[in-house]
Amino acid sequence: MHAQSPHLRPITEIASALGIRSEWVEPYGRDKAKIRLEALEAARSSHPPGKLILVSAITPTPAGEGKTTTSIGLAQGLARIGRRPCLALRQPSMGPVFGRKGGATGGGLSKVEPSDSINLQFTGDFHAITAAHNLLAAAIDNRLHFGDTRLDARQVLWKRTLDVNDRALRRLVVGLGGPGQGIPRESGFDITAASEIMAILCLAESRADLRARIDRILVGFGRGGREPVLAAEIGVSGALCAVLNEAILPNLVQSTEGVPAFIHGGPFANIAHGCNSVLATRMALAYGEFAVTEAGFAFDLGAEKFFDIKCRSAGLNPAAVVLVATIRALKMHGGSALDALAAPDPAAVERGLENLAAHLDAAHRFGKPTVVAINRRREDSGNELAVVHAFCAARNTPCATADVFGQGGAGALELAELVAAAAAGPDTPLQPLYPLEMPLARKIETIACSIYGADGIALTVEAEAKLRKLTRLGYGNLPICMAKTQDSLSDNPKLRGRPRGFTITVRDVEIAAGAGFVIALTGEIVRMPGLPERPAAERIDVDATGRIVGLS
Repeated sequence: MHAQSPHLRPITEIASALGIRSEWVEPYGRDKAKIRLEALEAARSSHPPGKLILVSAITPTPAGEGKTTTSIGLAQGLARIGRRPCLALRQPSMGPVFGRKGGATGGGLSKVEPSDSINLQFTGDFHAITAAHNLLAAAIDNRLHFGDTRLDARQVLWKRTLDVNDRALRRLVVGLGGPGQGIPRESGFDITAASEIMAILCLAESRADLRARIDRILVGFGRGGREPVLAAEIGVSGALCAVLNEAILPNLVQSTEGVPAFIHGGPFANIAHGCNSVLATRMALAYGEFAVTEAGFAFDLGAEKFFDIKCRSAGLNPAAVVLVATIRALKMHGGSALDALAAPDPAAVERGLENLAAHLDAAHRFGKPTVVAINRRREDSGNELAVVHAFCAARNTPCATADVFGQGGAGALELAELVAAAAAGPDTPLQPLYPLEMPLARKIETIACSIYGADGIALTVEAEAKLRKLTRLGYGNLPICMAKTQDSLSDNPKLRGRPRGFTITVRDVEIAAGAGFVIALTGEIVRMPGLPERPAAERIDVDATGRIVGLS
Protein backbone atom coordinates (compact mmCIF):
# COMPACT_ATOMS: atom_id res chain seq x y z
CA MET A 1 0.00 0.00 0.00
CA HIS A 2 1.31 3.47 -0.89
CA ALA A 3 0.45 6.78 0.72
CA GLN A 4 -1.67 9.07 -1.46
CA SER A 5 0.13 12.35 -2.21
CA PRO A 6 -2.21 15.17 -1.16
CA HIS A 7 -1.64 17.23 -4.33
CA LEU A 8 -2.61 14.46 -6.75
CA ARG A 9 -5.93 14.70 -8.55
CA PRO A 10 -8.01 11.53 -8.82
CA ILE A 11 -6.84 9.68 -11.92
CA THR A 12 -10.40 9.66 -13.26
CA GLU A 13 -10.22 13.48 -13.42
CA ILE A 14 -6.93 13.31 -15.35
CA ALA A 15 -8.48 10.90 -17.84
CA SER A 16 -11.64 12.97 -18.16
CA ALA A 17 -9.64 16.15 -18.81
CA LEU A 18 -7.90 14.34 -21.67
CA GLY A 19 -11.25 13.39 -23.15
CA ILE A 20 -11.01 9.69 -22.35
CA ARG A 21 -14.45 8.23 -21.71
CA SER A 22 -15.02 6.68 -18.28
CA GLU A 23 -15.80 3.22 -19.68
CA TRP A 24 -12.27 3.09 -21.12
CA VAL A 25 -10.65 3.81 -17.73
CA GLU A 26 -9.82 0.93 -15.38
CA PRO A 27 -8.71 2.55 -12.08
CA TYR A 28 -6.08 0.96 -9.84
CA GLY A 29 -6.95 2.88 -6.68
CA ARG A 30 -7.31 6.67 -6.91
CA ASP A 31 -3.98 7.56 -8.49
CA LYS A 32 -3.38 5.21 -11.42
CA ALA A 33 -5.39 3.49 -14.10
CA LYS A 34 -5.16 1.33 -17.16
CA ILE A 35 -6.62 2.74 -20.36
CA ARG A 36 -8.45 0.40 -22.71
CA LEU A 37 -7.31 0.26 -26.32
CA GLU A 38 -10.72 1.51 -27.50
CA ALA A 39 -9.60 4.94 -26.29
CA LEU A 40 -6.78 4.87 -28.81
CA GLU A 41 -8.98 3.80 -31.70
CA ALA A 42 -11.55 6.52 -30.91
CA ALA A 43 -8.90 9.27 -30.75
CA ARG A 44 -7.26 8.16 -33.99
CA SER A 45 -10.49 8.65 -35.89
CA SER A 46 -11.39 12.00 -34.33
CA HIS A 47 -8.26 14.19 -34.64
CA PRO A 48 -4.66 14.14 -35.92
CA PRO A 49 -1.83 13.06 -33.58
CA GLY A 50 0.38 15.49 -31.72
CA LYS A 51 4.10 16.12 -32.12
CA LEU A 52 6.54 13.53 -30.78
CA ILE A 53 9.51 14.85 -28.77
CA LEU A 54 12.37 12.45 -27.99
CA VAL A 55 14.50 13.20 -24.91
CA SER A 56 17.97 11.64 -24.84
CA ALA A 57 21.24 12.48 -23.09
CA ILE A 58 25.01 12.43 -23.04
CA THR A 59 26.87 9.33 -21.83
CA PRO A 60 25.91 8.53 -18.22
CA THR A 61 28.35 9.13 -15.36
CA PRO A 62 28.12 8.64 -11.58
CA ALA A 63 27.43 12.40 -11.43
CA GLY A 64 23.99 11.88 -13.00
CA GLU A 65 22.26 13.43 -15.99
CA GLY A 66 18.56 13.49 -15.03
CA LYS A 67 16.98 12.55 -18.34
CA THR A 68 13.69 11.43 -16.79
CA THR A 69 13.55 14.48 -14.51
CA THR A 70 14.15 16.74 -17.53
CA SER A 71 11.49 14.94 -19.59
CA ILE A 72 8.93 15.50 -16.86
CA GLY A 73 10.05 19.10 -16.28
CA LEU A 74 9.87 19.81 -20.01
CA ALA A 75 6.30 18.48 -20.18
CA GLN A 76 5.36 20.64 -17.21
CA GLY A 77 7.03 23.63 -18.87
CA LEU A 78 5.03 23.02 -22.04
CA ALA A 79 1.84 23.00 -19.96
CA ARG A 80 2.83 26.31 -18.35
CA ILE A 81 3.24 28.03 -21.74
CA GLY A 82 -0.27 26.94 -22.73
CA ARG A 83 0.45 23.77 -24.68
CA ARG A 84 -1.16 20.36 -24.07
CA PRO A 85 1.59 17.82 -23.31
CA CYS A 86 1.42 14.15 -22.41
CA LEU A 87 4.33 12.09 -21.16
CA ALA A 88 5.12 8.60 -22.45
CA LEU A 89 7.74 6.96 -20.23
CA ARG A 90 9.06 3.55 -19.21
CA GLN A 91 8.37 1.92 -15.85
CA PRO A 92 11.55 1.35 -13.81
CA SER A 93 12.75 -2.22 -13.37
CA MET A 94 13.03 -3.34 -9.75
CA GLY A 95 16.49 -4.71 -10.58
CA PRO A 96 18.17 -1.27 -10.70
CA VAL A 97 15.74 0.13 -8.10
CA PHE A 98 17.09 -2.37 -5.54
CA GLY A 99 20.52 -2.43 -7.15
CA ARG A 100 22.48 0.70 -8.01
CA LYS A 101 19.96 3.42 -8.89
CA GLY A 102 17.18 3.44 -6.36
CA GLY A 103 14.03 5.12 -7.69
CA ALA A 104 13.74 6.23 -11.31
CA THR A 105 10.63 8.41 -11.54
CA GLY A 106 12.26 11.84 -11.79
CA GLY A 107 13.10 14.03 -8.84
CA GLY A 108 12.36 17.18 -6.89
CA LEU A 109 9.42 19.07 -8.41
CA SER A 110 9.56 17.03 -11.63
CA LYS A 111 8.36 13.54 -10.77
CA VAL A 112 5.65 11.14 -11.87
CA GLU A 113 3.33 10.00 -9.13
CA PRO A 114 2.65 7.76 -7.26
CA SER A 115 6.43 7.34 -7.48
CA ASP A 116 6.79 4.52 -4.94
CA SER A 117 4.19 2.41 -6.70
CA ILE A 118 5.66 3.12 -10.15
CA ASN A 119 9.12 2.09 -8.89
CA LEU A 120 7.79 -1.17 -7.44
CA GLN A 121 4.85 -3.38 -8.45
CA PHE A 122 2.76 -0.59 -10.07
CA THR A 123 -0.12 -2.31 -11.91
CA GLY A 124 1.63 -5.67 -12.14
CA ASP A 125 2.82 -5.45 -15.75
CA PHE A 126 6.37 -6.61 -15.01
CA HIS A 127 5.04 -9.57 -13.05
CA ALA A 128 2.76 -10.51 -15.95
CA ILE A 129 5.65 -10.29 -18.41
CA THR A 130 7.79 -12.43 -16.11
CA ALA A 131 5.00 -15.00 -15.73
CA ALA A 132 4.30 -15.15 -19.47
CA HIS A 133 7.98 -15.60 -20.28
CA ASN A 134 8.36 -18.36 -17.69
CA LEU A 135 5.15 -20.08 -18.80
CA LEU A 136 6.67 -20.53 -22.25
CA ALA A 137 9.88 -21.83 -20.63
CA ALA A 138 7.88 -24.33 -18.55
CA ALA A 139 5.93 -25.47 -21.61
CA ILE A 140 9.18 -26.01 -23.54
CA ASP A 141 10.61 -28.19 -20.75
CA ASN A 142 7.32 -30.04 -20.51
CA ARG A 143 7.46 -30.87 -24.23
CA LEU A 144 11.04 -32.06 -23.81
CA HIS A 145 10.08 -34.20 -20.80
CA PHE A 146 7.34 -36.02 -22.70
CA GLY A 147 9.32 -36.20 -25.94
CA ASP A 148 6.50 -34.37 -27.71
CA THR A 149 8.61 -31.97 -29.78
CA ARG A 150 11.23 -31.92 -32.49
CA LEU A 151 13.16 -29.42 -30.35
CA ASP A 152 16.66 -30.57 -29.37
CA ALA A 153 17.27 -30.10 -25.63
CA ARG A 154 20.84 -29.00 -26.46
CA GLN A 155 19.55 -26.32 -28.85
CA VAL A 156 17.01 -24.48 -26.64
CA LEU A 157 17.49 -20.70 -26.76
CA TRP A 158 14.67 -19.65 -24.40
CA LYS A 159 15.74 -18.89 -20.82
CA ARG A 160 13.73 -17.79 -17.79
CA THR A 161 13.37 -14.29 -16.34
CA LEU A 162 13.20 -12.47 -13.02
CA ASP A 163 12.92 -8.74 -12.26
CA VAL A 164 15.77 -8.80 -9.74
CA ASN A 165 19.50 -8.35 -10.25
CA ASP A 166 20.98 -11.79 -9.52
CA ARG A 167 24.32 -12.80 -11.04
CA ALA A 168 24.06 -16.33 -9.58
CA LEU A 169 21.24 -17.12 -12.02
CA ARG A 170 23.05 -16.19 -15.23
CA ARG A 171 24.03 -19.77 -16.03
CA LEU A 172 22.61 -22.90 -14.47
CA VAL A 173 21.44 -26.45 -15.16
CA VAL A 174 17.73 -27.26 -15.02
CA GLY A 175 16.03 -30.66 -14.88
CA LEU A 176 18.26 -32.29 -12.26
CA GLY A 177 16.93 -34.89 -9.85
CA GLY A 178 16.11 -37.93 -11.93
CA PRO A 179 13.74 -38.93 -14.75
CA GLY A 180 10.67 -37.40 -13.11
CA GLN A 181 12.21 -33.91 -12.93
CA GLY A 182 12.63 -33.19 -16.65
CA ILE A 183 15.52 -33.26 -19.09
CA PRO A 184 18.81 -31.93 -17.68
CA ARG A 185 20.16 -29.08 -19.81
CA GLU A 186 22.05 -25.81 -19.51
CA SER A 187 19.97 -22.66 -19.22
CA GLY A 188 19.87 -19.44 -17.21
CA PHE A 189 17.93 -16.32 -16.31
CA ASP A 190 17.73 -12.90 -17.95
CA ILE A 191 16.32 -9.89 -16.12
CA THR A 192 12.69 -9.19 -17.07
CA ALA A 193 13.62 -5.90 -18.73
CA ALA A 194 15.77 -7.90 -21.19
CA SER A 195 13.03 -10.46 -21.87
CA GLU A 196 11.84 -10.78 -25.44
CA ILE A 197 8.29 -10.77 -24.06
CA MET A 198 9.02 -7.28 -22.70
CA ALA A 199 10.27 -6.16 -26.12
CA ILE A 200 7.27 -7.75 -27.84
CA LEU A 201 4.79 -6.06 -25.51
CA CYS A 202 6.50 -2.71 -26.09
CA LEU A 203 6.50 -3.05 -29.89
CA ALA A 204 3.05 -4.63 -30.30
CA GLU A 205 0.39 -2.46 -31.96
CA SER A 206 -2.62 -4.55 -30.89
CA ARG A 207 -3.59 -7.82 -29.23
CA ALA A 208 -3.49 -9.51 -32.63
CA ASP A 209 0.02 -8.20 -33.24
CA LEU A 210 1.04 -9.36 -29.76
CA ARG A 211 -0.15 -12.89 -30.58
CA ALA A 212 1.58 -12.93 -33.97
CA ARG A 213 4.87 -11.77 -32.44
CA ILE A 214 4.71 -14.40 -29.68
CA ASP A 215 4.10 -17.09 -32.30
CA ARG A 216 7.26 -15.95 -34.16
CA ILE A 217 9.59 -16.31 -31.16
CA LEU A 218 12.50 -18.58 -32.06
CA VAL A 219 12.75 -20.90 -29.03
CA GLY A 220 15.45 -23.20 -30.39
CA PHE A 221 16.41 -25.70 -33.08
CA GLY A 222 15.80 -29.31 -33.98
CA ARG A 223 18.51 -31.94 -34.08
CA GLY A 224 21.54 -30.79 -35.99
CA GLY A 225 20.76 -27.16 -35.18
CA ARG A 226 19.49 -26.30 -38.65
CA GLU A 227 15.69 -26.32 -38.44
CA PRO A 228 14.16 -23.51 -36.33
CA VAL A 229 11.43 -24.22 -33.79
CA LEU A 230 9.03 -21.33 -33.15
CA ALA A 231 6.87 -20.67 -30.11
CA ALA A 232 3.75 -21.40 -32.15
CA GLU A 233 4.74 -25.09 -32.12
CA ILE A 234 4.81 -25.18 -28.31
CA GLY A 235 1.09 -24.42 -28.27
CA VAL A 236 0.79 -21.92 -25.43
CA SER A 237 0.76 -18.60 -27.30
CA GLY A 238 -2.90 -18.09 -26.41
CA ALA A 239 -2.16 -18.68 -22.74
CA LEU A 240 0.68 -16.13 -22.86
CA CYS A 241 -1.72 -13.60 -24.38
CA ALA A 242 -4.20 -14.34 -21.56
CA VAL A 243 -1.50 -13.61 -18.96
CA LEU A 244 -0.67 -10.36 -20.81
CA ASN A 245 -4.29 -9.36 -21.46
CA GLU A 246 -4.27 -6.54 -18.89
CA ALA A 247 -0.54 -5.82 -19.15
CA ILE A 248 -0.92 -4.69 -22.78
CA LEU A 249 -3.11 -1.76 -21.66
CA PRO A 250 -1.13 1.48 -21.12
CA ASN A 251 -1.01 2.89 -17.58
CA LEU A 252 -2.08 6.47 -16.85
CA VAL A 253 -0.62 8.48 -13.96
CA GLN A 254 0.34 12.15 -13.54
CA SER A 255 3.33 14.36 -12.90
CA THR A 256 3.92 16.54 -9.85
CA GLU A 257 2.05 19.35 -11.62
CA GLY A 258 -0.73 17.17 -13.01
CA VAL A 259 0.59 16.52 -16.53
CA PRO A 260 -0.85 13.20 -17.81
CA ALA A 261 1.77 10.46 -18.07
CA PHE A 262 1.39 7.12 -19.86
CA ILE A 263 3.93 4.78 -18.24
CA HIS A 264 4.15 1.39 -19.89
CA GLY A 265 6.91 -1.15 -20.41
CA GLY A 266 10.54 -0.92 -19.44
CA PRO A 267 13.19 -2.59 -21.62
CA PHE A 268 16.78 -1.61 -20.83
CA ALA A 269 18.64 0.31 -23.54
CA ASN A 270 22.02 -1.34 -22.95
CA ILE A 271 20.72 -4.90 -23.45
CA ALA A 272 17.35 -4.32 -25.16
CA HIS A 273 15.72 -1.57 -27.24
CA GLY A 274 15.17 0.83 -24.34
CA CYS A 275 11.82 2.47 -25.19
CA ASN A 276 8.37 2.54 -23.62
CA SER A 277 5.52 0.82 -25.47
CA VAL A 278 4.31 1.85 -28.89
CA LEU A 279 0.74 1.78 -27.56
CA ALA A 280 1.55 4.24 -24.76
CA THR A 281 3.38 6.51 -27.20
CA ARG A 282 0.43 6.44 -29.58
CA MET A 283 -1.91 7.15 -26.65
CA ALA A 284 0.16 10.21 -25.67
CA LEU A 285 0.19 11.40 -29.29
CA ALA A 286 -3.55 10.84 -29.57
CA TYR A 287 -4.46 12.88 -26.50
CA GLY A 288 -1.68 15.47 -26.36
CA GLU A 289 -0.46 18.30 -28.54
CA PHE A 290 3.05 17.16 -27.63
CA ALA A 291 4.07 13.64 -26.59
CA VAL A 292 7.29 13.84 -24.58
CA THR A 293 9.08 10.50 -24.45
CA GLU A 294 12.58 9.28 -23.65
CA ALA A 295 14.87 6.45 -24.67
CA GLY A 296 17.19 4.81 -22.17
CA PHE A 297 20.74 5.88 -21.40
CA ALA A 298 22.51 8.10 -23.94
CA PHE A 299 21.79 8.80 -27.60
CA ASP A 300 24.17 6.06 -28.77
CA LEU A 301 22.03 3.38 -27.14
CA GLY A 302 18.39 4.30 -26.53
CA ALA A 303 17.91 7.00 -29.15
CA GLU A 304 19.55 5.07 -32.00
CA LYS A 305 17.28 2.11 -31.21
CA PHE A 306 14.31 4.46 -30.87
CA PHE A 307 14.81 5.57 -34.47
CA ASP A 308 16.03 2.36 -36.07
CA ILE A 309 13.82 -0.15 -34.23
CA LYS A 310 10.78 1.48 -32.61
CA CYS A 311 10.06 4.29 -35.08
CA ARG A 312 10.76 2.10 -38.11
CA SER A 313 8.55 -0.71 -36.77
CA ALA A 314 5.65 1.54 -35.73
CA GLY A 315 5.86 4.28 -38.35
CA LEU A 316 6.57 6.98 -35.74
CA ASN A 317 8.39 10.17 -36.68
CA PRO A 318 9.72 12.52 -33.97
CA ALA A 319 9.44 16.25 -34.57
CA ALA A 320 12.43 17.17 -32.38
CA VAL A 321 15.16 15.76 -30.14
CA VAL A 322 16.29 17.06 -26.74
CA LEU A 323 19.79 16.17 -25.52
CA VAL A 324 20.23 16.44 -21.74
CA ALA A 325 23.55 17.28 -20.12
CA THR A 326 24.67 18.37 -16.66
CA ILE A 327 27.68 20.45 -15.76
CA ARG A 328 28.81 17.75 -13.32
CA ALA A 329 28.67 15.01 -15.96
CA LEU A 330 30.51 17.17 -18.49
CA LYS A 331 33.24 17.76 -15.93
CA MET A 332 33.59 14.00 -15.41
CA HIS A 333 33.86 13.52 -19.18
CA GLY A 334 36.50 16.23 -19.06
CA GLY A 335 38.60 14.29 -16.57
CA SER A 336 37.37 15.54 -13.18
CA ALA A 337 37.09 13.07 -10.30
CA LEU A 338 33.72 12.54 -8.64
CA ASP A 339 34.89 14.08 -5.36
CA ALA A 340 36.10 17.24 -7.17
CA LEU A 341 32.86 18.13 -8.94
CA ALA A 342 31.66 20.71 -6.41
CA ALA A 343 34.49 23.10 -7.31
CA PRO A 344 33.91 25.30 -10.39
CA ASP A 345 36.04 24.15 -13.32
CA PRO A 346 35.05 25.68 -16.70
CA ALA A 347 38.12 24.08 -18.34
CA ALA A 348 36.91 20.59 -17.39
CA VAL A 349 33.45 21.46 -18.75
CA GLU A 350 35.03 22.53 -22.02
CA ARG A 351 36.98 19.29 -22.30
CA GLY A 352 33.83 17.31 -21.54
CA LEU A 353 31.96 18.97 -24.40
CA GLU A 354 33.60 16.40 -26.69
CA ASN A 355 31.05 13.89 -25.40
CA LEU A 356 28.13 16.25 -26.04
CA ALA A 357 29.52 16.92 -29.52
CA ALA A 358 29.61 13.20 -30.30
CA HIS A 359 25.94 12.80 -29.38
CA LEU A 360 24.94 15.93 -31.30
CA ASP A 361 26.74 14.55 -34.36
CA ALA A 362 24.85 11.27 -33.93
CA ALA A 363 21.51 13.04 -33.52
CA HIS A 364 22.04 15.10 -36.67
CA ARG A 365 22.41 11.91 -38.69
CA PHE A 366 18.68 11.36 -38.22
CA GLY A 367 17.81 14.77 -39.62
CA LYS A 368 15.76 16.08 -36.69
CA PRO A 369 16.07 19.52 -35.03
CA THR A 370 17.92 19.14 -31.74
CA VAL A 371 17.81 21.22 -28.56
CA VAL A 372 20.35 20.94 -25.72
CA ALA A 373 18.94 21.04 -22.19
CA ILE A 374 21.35 21.78 -19.33
CA ASN A 375 19.80 20.15 -16.28
CA ARG A 376 20.94 22.72 -13.74
CA ARG A 377 22.10 21.95 -10.22
CA ARG A 378 22.48 24.50 -7.43
CA GLU A 379 26.30 24.46 -7.45
CA ASP A 380 26.68 25.09 -11.22
CA SER A 381 28.57 28.34 -11.78
CA GLY A 382 27.67 30.99 -14.34
CA ASN A 383 31.04 30.57 -16.04
CA GLU A 384 30.50 26.82 -16.45
CA LEU A 385 27.03 27.31 -17.91
CA ALA A 386 28.38 29.98 -20.27
CA VAL A 387 30.88 27.47 -21.70
CA VAL A 388 28.07 25.15 -22.77
CA HIS A 389 25.92 27.95 -24.18
CA ALA A 390 28.84 29.31 -26.21
CA PHE A 391 29.57 25.83 -27.58
CA CYS A 392 25.94 25.34 -28.64
CA ALA A 393 25.76 28.83 -30.18
CA ALA A 394 28.85 28.05 -32.27
CA ARG A 395 27.07 24.95 -33.56
CA ASN A 396 23.78 26.77 -34.22
CA THR A 397 22.11 24.47 -31.69
CA PRO A 398 19.42 25.93 -29.40
CA CYS A 399 20.33 25.54 -25.72
CA ALA A 400 18.42 26.23 -22.51
CA THR A 401 19.38 25.97 -18.86
CA ALA A 402 16.54 24.31 -16.95
CA ASP A 403 16.09 24.01 -13.20
CA VAL A 404 13.38 21.35 -13.33
CA PHE A 405 14.40 19.66 -10.07
CA GLY A 406 14.15 22.82 -7.99
CA GLN A 407 11.40 24.71 -9.84
CA GLY A 408 9.42 22.11 -11.79
CA GLY A 409 7.76 23.43 -14.93
CA ALA A 410 8.61 27.02 -13.98
CA GLY A 411 12.26 26.11 -14.43
CA ALA A 412 11.70 24.83 -17.96
CA LEU A 413 9.88 27.72 -19.63
CA GLU A 414 12.75 28.64 -21.94
CA LEU A 415 13.36 24.98 -22.77
CA ALA A 416 9.67 24.49 -23.53
CA GLU A 417 9.63 27.48 -25.89
CA LEU A 418 12.73 26.25 -27.73
CA VAL A 419 11.32 22.73 -28.10
CA ALA A 420 7.94 24.00 -29.31
CA ALA A 421 9.71 26.19 -31.87
CA ALA A 422 11.91 23.31 -33.04
CA ALA A 423 8.89 21.03 -33.42
CA ALA A 424 6.97 23.67 -35.39
CA GLY A 425 9.20 23.27 -38.43
CA PRO A 426 8.21 21.27 -41.50
CA ASP A 427 7.82 17.54 -41.05
CA THR A 428 10.75 15.61 -42.49
CA PRO A 429 10.59 11.90 -43.31
CA LEU A 430 12.11 9.43 -40.88
CA GLN A 431 15.75 8.80 -41.79
CA PRO A 432 16.91 5.45 -40.37
CA LEU A 433 20.65 4.97 -40.09
CA TYR A 434 20.74 1.98 -42.45
CA PRO A 435 18.44 0.16 -44.90
CA LEU A 436 17.04 -3.16 -43.69
CA GLU A 437 18.37 -4.98 -46.74
CA MET A 438 21.95 -4.17 -45.70
CA PRO A 439 23.81 -7.31 -44.46
CA LEU A 440 23.70 -7.80 -40.69
CA ALA A 441 27.44 -7.30 -40.16
CA ARG A 442 27.35 -4.08 -42.20
CA LYS A 443 24.48 -2.78 -40.06
CA ILE A 444 26.51 -3.41 -36.91
CA GLU A 445 29.50 -1.69 -38.47
CA THR A 446 27.38 1.29 -39.52
CA ILE A 447 26.10 1.80 -35.97
CA ALA A 448 29.57 1.37 -34.48
CA CYS A 449 31.26 3.81 -36.86
CA SER A 450 28.50 6.39 -37.38
CA ILE A 451 27.10 6.59 -33.84
CA TYR A 452 29.90 5.39 -31.52
CA GLY A 453 32.80 6.81 -33.53
CA ALA A 454 34.57 3.43 -33.83
CA ASP A 455 37.14 2.71 -36.53
CA GLY A 456 35.40 -0.59 -37.25
CA ILE A 457 34.14 -3.83 -35.73
CA ALA A 458 35.66 -7.20 -34.92
CA LEU A 459 33.46 -10.30 -35.00
CA THR A 460 34.40 -13.38 -33.03
CA VAL A 461 34.23 -16.66 -34.94
CA GLU A 462 31.08 -17.57 -33.02
CA ALA A 463 29.38 -14.23 -33.77
CA GLU A 464 30.26 -14.43 -37.46
CA ALA A 465 28.88 -17.98 -37.71
CA LYS A 466 25.63 -16.95 -36.01
CA LEU A 467 25.18 -13.98 -38.35
CA ARG A 468 25.55 -16.31 -41.34
CA LYS A 469 23.05 -18.73 -39.80
CA LEU A 470 20.48 -16.00 -39.09
CA THR A 471 20.81 -14.73 -42.64
CA ARG A 472 20.27 -18.25 -44.00
CA LEU A 473 17.13 -18.59 -41.83
CA GLY A 474 15.63 -15.40 -43.28
CA TYR A 475 16.42 -12.97 -40.46
CA GLY A 476 18.94 -10.90 -42.40
CA ASN A 477 16.52 -8.01 -42.99
CA LEU A 478 15.91 -7.32 -39.29
CA PRO A 479 17.33 -4.23 -37.54
CA ILE A 480 20.16 -4.49 -35.02
CA CYS A 481 19.81 -4.06 -31.25
CA MET A 482 23.29 -3.40 -29.87
CA ALA A 483 24.02 -4.67 -26.36
CA LYS A 484 26.80 -2.37 -25.16
CA THR A 485 27.98 -0.67 -21.99
CA GLN A 486 26.13 2.54 -21.21
CA ASP A 487 29.20 4.07 -19.57
CA SER A 488 31.15 4.82 -22.75
CA LEU A 489 30.67 5.43 -26.45
CA SER A 490 33.05 2.51 -26.87
CA ASP A 491 32.65 -1.04 -25.55
CA ASN A 492 35.12 -0.25 -22.74
CA PRO A 493 33.21 1.29 -19.78
CA LYS A 494 36.35 3.07 -18.53
CA LEU A 495 36.68 5.32 -21.60
CA ARG A 496 34.77 8.54 -20.93
CA GLY A 497 34.56 11.63 -23.12
CA ARG A 498 34.80 10.94 -26.86
CA PRO A 499 37.04 7.89 -27.34
CA ARG A 500 38.91 7.59 -30.63
CA GLY A 501 40.90 4.87 -32.33
CA PHE A 502 38.88 1.94 -30.99
CA THR A 503 37.16 -1.12 -32.43
CA ILE A 504 33.84 -2.57 -31.27
CA THR A 505 34.13 -6.31 -30.64
CA VAL A 506 30.97 -8.36 -31.14
CA ARG A 507 31.49 -11.52 -29.10
CA ASP A 508 28.06 -13.12 -29.62
CA VAL A 509 24.75 -12.69 -31.42
CA GLU A 510 21.19 -13.51 -30.32
CA ILE A 511 17.87 -13.37 -32.14
CA ALA A 512 14.62 -11.84 -30.94
CA ALA A 513 12.51 -12.99 -33.87
CA GLY A 514 9.18 -12.15 -32.26
CA ALA A 515 10.26 -8.66 -31.27
CA GLY A 516 11.86 -8.30 -34.69
CA PHE A 517 15.55 -7.56 -34.15
CA VAL A 518 18.98 -9.17 -33.95
CA ILE A 519 20.99 -8.56 -30.76
CA ALA A 520 24.75 -7.99 -31.04
CA LEU A 521 26.51 -8.50 -27.69
CA THR A 522 29.67 -6.46 -27.17
CA GLY A 523 32.27 -6.17 -24.41
CA GLU A 524 31.31 -7.77 -21.11
CA ILE A 525 27.62 -6.84 -21.24
CA VAL A 526 25.28 -9.42 -19.65
CA ARG A 527 21.50 -9.81 -19.80
CA MET A 528 21.19 -10.46 -16.04
CA PRO A 529 22.88 -7.71 -13.98
CA GLY A 530 24.38 -8.34 -10.56
CA LEU A 531 23.95 -6.31 -7.40
CA PRO A 532 26.71 -3.87 -6.37
CA GLU A 533 28.62 -4.39 -3.12
CA ARG A 534 26.23 -2.06 -1.28
CA PRO A 535 22.88 -2.33 -3.11
CA ALA A 536 20.19 0.32 -2.80
CA ALA A 537 17.97 -2.35 -1.22
CA GLU A 538 19.97 -1.95 2.00
CA ARG A 539 18.63 1.58 2.54
CA ILE A 540 14.97 0.96 1.63
CA ASP A 541 12.46 0.35 4.41
CA VAL A 542 8.85 0.89 5.50
CA ASP A 543 7.98 3.01 8.54
CA ALA A 544 5.22 2.34 11.07
CA THR A 545 2.63 4.18 8.97
CA GLY A 546 3.33 2.12 5.85
CA ARG A 547 5.35 4.86 4.15
CA ILE A 548 8.25 3.59 2.06
CA VAL A 549 11.53 5.36 2.85
CA GLY A 550 14.92 5.39 1.14
CA LEU A 551 13.59 4.70 -2.35
CA SER A 552 14.40 8.00 -4.05
